[in-house]
Amino acid sequence: MIDQLAKQLISDIQQKASEFSSAEDKGASQLRAIVESALRKLKLVTREEFDAQQAVLMRTRAKLEALESRLEEMVKDHNQRG
Repeated sequence: MIDQLAKQLISDIQQKASEFSSAEDKGASQLRAIVESALRKLKLVTREEFDAQQAVLMRTRAKLEALESRLEEMVKDHNQRG
């Protein structure tokens, strides 16, 4: 009788813990959705999007610097000839 009562008690505790965990996950999920919605309204970007754009900017800057150097060399050559 005591063993059966203990098993039932343990079962009830496990069920309640599972329900609590499920409710906690649902609450966290809802909170995440609310925060993401608020951030979208602020027109913020994710870290991944920021990093991708930063990489594009760095490549563009490197190309621009290379073109500027090349143009300077062409101008020097032109001035020396003319």
